Amino acid sequence: MAYYRRVGDVPPKRHTQHRTPEGGLYYEELMGEEGFSADSSLLYHHHIPSAIVDATPWQLPDVTTEANHPLRPRHLRLHELFPDEEWKRHDVVTGRRLILGNGDVRISYVAAGELSPLYRNAIGDECVYVESGSGVVETVFGVLPFRQGDYVLLPRATTHRWVPSELVRAYVIEANSHITPARRYLSRYGQLLEHSPFCERDLHGPDEPFLAEGEDVEVLVKHRGSRGITGTRHVCPRHPFDVVGWDGCLYPYTFNIADFEPITGRVHQPPPAHQVFEGNGFVICNFVPRKVDYHPLSIPVPYYHSNVDSDEVMFYCGGDYEARKGSGIGQGSVSLHPGGHAHGPQPGAYERSIGVEFFDELAVMVDTFHPLELGEGGTASEDEGYAWTWAGRGPR
Repeated sequence: MAYYRRVGDVPPKRHTQHRTPEGGLYYEELMGEEGFSADSSLLYHHHIPSAIVDATPWQLPDVTTEANHPLRPRHLRLHELFPDEEWKRHDVVTGRRLILGNGDVRISYVAAGELSPLYRNAIGDECVYVESGSGVVETVFGVLPFRQGDYVLLPRATTHRWVPSELVRAYVIEANSHITPARRYLSRYGQLLEHSPFCERDLHGPDEPFLAEGEDVEVLVKHRGSRGITGTRHVCPRHPFDVVGWDGCLYPYTFNIADFEPITGRVHQPPPAHQVFEGNGFVICNFVPRKVDYHPLSIPVPYYHSNVDSDEVMFYCGGDYEARKGSGIGQGSVSLHPGGHAHGPQPGAYERSIGVEFFDELAVMVDTFHPLELGEGGTASEDEGYAWTWAGRGPR
C-alpha cells in the first residue's frame, strides 16, 4: 500500500506489552510481504491467531485449464454462466467459475446472493471488480463496504467473508503475487504522484475494528500444493475476527472506477495510459467514459495492434464500447485477444469514430505476459463465431 493507517487500539511502541483492560496480553501478529522486507501491518488479537483444532481437505471448484489451441481470439458471455435465479444459491467465494488463467493470474466470474464462508487466499492477492450489487466484506482488519464499480483489493492471507445485500456480480482477478498501484505512478517512497489518475484520497480502507464471537469456526484456505492449487478447511477454536487494533501499510481497501481520471491526448493513447494496478506477469487497466482524441485528423478508436508480448482480456461492464460494435459483444462479455494475433476495431468502427468527441464506455482490461488458457467457465460461455467477425465469414 502507498500509505500508513492506524485503526483501533495499538500500543505506543511496536513489539511491546499491550494489555487488555483486565490486565491480560493481546497477541501481536506481524502480517508482512516478501519475508518481512516489504509492506506489513501489526495486528493485536484477543486470542492466539495460529490456533487451530482441525484441518481437513477442501475440494475447490474446477481450476483446470486447457490451452487456447488452435490460437484464435475468443468472446465469452459471462452472464450466461448464472442464468435465471441460480445466483441465489451461490456465494462470492465458492460460486466462482474460472474463465481464464495461467501461472501468474486466474480470472473468474460469479453471480451471488449468499453469505460466503470465511476465506483466506494464501496464494496471492485478489482484486475483485464489482460489476453490480452492494454489500460489505468483513475482514480481520475491519469492514469494507462495497458498491457497483468498486475494485476490492484483498492482500494475500487476509481472512474475510463477503456479505451481499443484493445480487452481486463480480469479476475476480486472483494473482500468484501481490497487486499494487501501477509503479509508474508511485514515488520511490510509495506516494501516488501528481500525474497519477487517482490518489490516496480515492482508496478506502477499514475505519474501525470488527469483532465477532464464536467457537470452532471454519475458515477455507486456498493454498499451494504439490500438484498446484489446493484447499484446506481449518477449524479455529475462537473466531478469527478478534483484532482490537492494527497499524501499518498492508490492508484491504476499495477503489471505485468512477474515481479514475482518464489520461487523454490529441491522438489515441496506448493502453498503458489506462493502467491502474499491476502484479507479477500482468497489469490491470480500465477504460472509462472520457473525452477522446482532439487532433483535427484523429481516429478515436484504437489502431490495429499486435501486442506481441501479451494476451489482452477485456471485460465489458458499462456503456457502449465503440470499437466492438457489430461483433456481438455486450454487457458482461469478455474478449480474449492473444499474443500472435493482430486485433483492433470491428469493420466500420474505424470510419464511424471520426469526429466523435466522447466515448461512454466502461471496461476492465487484464494484460498478461504469458499465454492464457481457458477454464471451464470460459469454455461454457464461448461465442464460437467471434474469431471470424473481422472477415465476415467463417472457415472454409
